[in-house]
Amino acid sequence: MSFIEAILLGLMQGLTEFLPISSSAHLRIMGEFLPSATDPGATFTAITQLGTEAAVIIFFWKDITRIIGRWFRSFRSTPDASGEVVASNDPDVRLGWLIIIGTIPIVILGYLAQDYIRDTFRSLWLVAIVLIVFGIILGLADWLGRKVRPLDQMTYGHGIAIGIAQMLALIPGVSRSGATTSAGLAFGYTRVAAARFSFLLAIPAVFGAGLYELVNSFGEPAGFYGYAETAVATLVAFIVGYVVIAFLMKYISTHSFMPFVIYRIVLGGTLLVLLGTGVLQAL
Repeated sequence: MSFIEAILLGLMQGLTEFLPISSSAHLRIMGEFLPSATDPGATFTAITQLGTEAAVIIFFWKDITRIIGRWFRSFRSTPDASGEVVASNDPDVRLGWLIIIGTIPIVILGYLAQDYIRDTFRSLWLVAIVLIVFGIILGLADWLGRKVRPLDQMTYGHGIAIGIAQMLALIPGVSRSGATTSAGLAFGYTRVAAARFSFLLAIPAVFGAGLYELVNSFGEPAGFYGYAETAVATLVAFIVGYVVIAFLMKYISTHSFMPFVIYRIVLGGTLLVLLGTGVLQAL
């Protein structure tokens, strides 16, 4: 039964990681309705996110290798093999720096707030409230944002602000992609540009958190689920996550985020009712 639960949780992780509806909130809620009726926990969640983040690397492989390559070449003062000198203000070089700098806030807070991440932040009351609040914020950003700036116009100020917004993803229900995409939309970037930067920015933070939790879990499996179940869930999350990325990038090129906004509000409201009537317990 634990393997079946792990597969279902991996499926949920893959389906929700990249949509602005919070995968950690869905895993937290889903755990209450599985036969084990247990919170999968922050460790299990972080490790399975390694699978979905691997899907990001494969999907955006060309972008990632180009950014890394040009970032390193920008340190050369002489022409490279192609005869080009990559300037420090090159858009790809700037993106490389922004991903590095934008990752620092969540690393610091993630390290300092470990106790809250594993306990207080996982309260279903908090999850329900932030699902609604940040759903409304996403809706307003999508509605009011100018949506004209391409990704190669990302400024240092905007990139750092989006990196700060990423810190909020430590609270289940906020959604990493939701928080960072909302910030990008508020600064006037197109939906595709905001989502693309959101995915690229998440790579070092998610891999760092996942590997940190994996190493710290040695000798003590990820909560209720052992290493085998967690590995299966991670593999399922990778496969499903890749399909979802492809769908989302195509979808937002012609559609708004409003369906996700409505879903978040309905889910948060339903969760409040279940908590208020005693069907679910907050912790």
